[in-house]
Formats: sequence, C-alpha cells, structure tokens
Amino acid sequence: MGDTFFSMFTPAEIAKISGSGTVVNLPQGWSPIWEDTPPDKAYIILQGTVSVRRDGKEVAQAGPGDIIGEAAILNQRLRNASIVALTPLELIHLTPQALQRLSVEMPSFHTALEKVAAERFGGQ
Repeated sequence: MGDTFFSMFTPAEIAKISGSGTVVNLPQGWSPIWEDTPPDKAYIILQGTVSVRRDGKEVAQAGPGDIIGEAAILNQRLRNASIVALTPLELIHLTPQALQRLSVEMPSFHTALEKVAAERFGGQ
C-alpha cells in the first residue's frame, strides 16, 4: 500500500487540512469525478476505496488518506480519469480555492501535493 497523502502530515496539519474542506458521504457506485470534466474539486478519502479509471479501465485504486482530483487542479487541465466508489465513501471535499490557500499557508501541503502528482504521473 505504501504511504498515503495524509501520512506526510502531523495530526495538527491533518486537522487543519480537514477543517479547510467539507466532509461528504457518497454511496457505493457513485462517481464524484468524471474524465474530461473541469477541475472543480479534489477529495481526500477518509473511509472507503475508489477505482481510478481511464477510458473505462481501472488504472489504480485509492483508499483512506489518499487525495484524488488534485492533479487536474494543479495542472489546470481537464480530468484525465474517472473515480468510482467501490464502497461507501467518506471524503473531505476541497475546492480549488481551499487547495490554493492550503498550499500557500502550509508549504508542506504544497510539497506533498507535488509529490503525489509526480508519482501518479511519473510513469506516463
């Protein structure tokens, strides 16, 4: 499984990140993010597992502590993958504005975002 996005932060930092977003619950089978749509939000998974799909094929899974949807915001591009809930999900919904604010106020957040985005797309 390896490190998650949240594993890069202290409990105090996690509290600040969590407080910057809104907790939402989604049912199994739901798709919070669709391929080729504008980058209007990111999510951090608190509970549950999602399938990351490109052209309908699973390319990865993500689970608690992982962030999804951040790359399109960072790169200001359309989404390059869809997310499907494999289980019921509890997520922190972050707006692009919240992501920007956290990146400015917490250099560690910005560094972690870049690290995750680089790892995710390094091989492509």
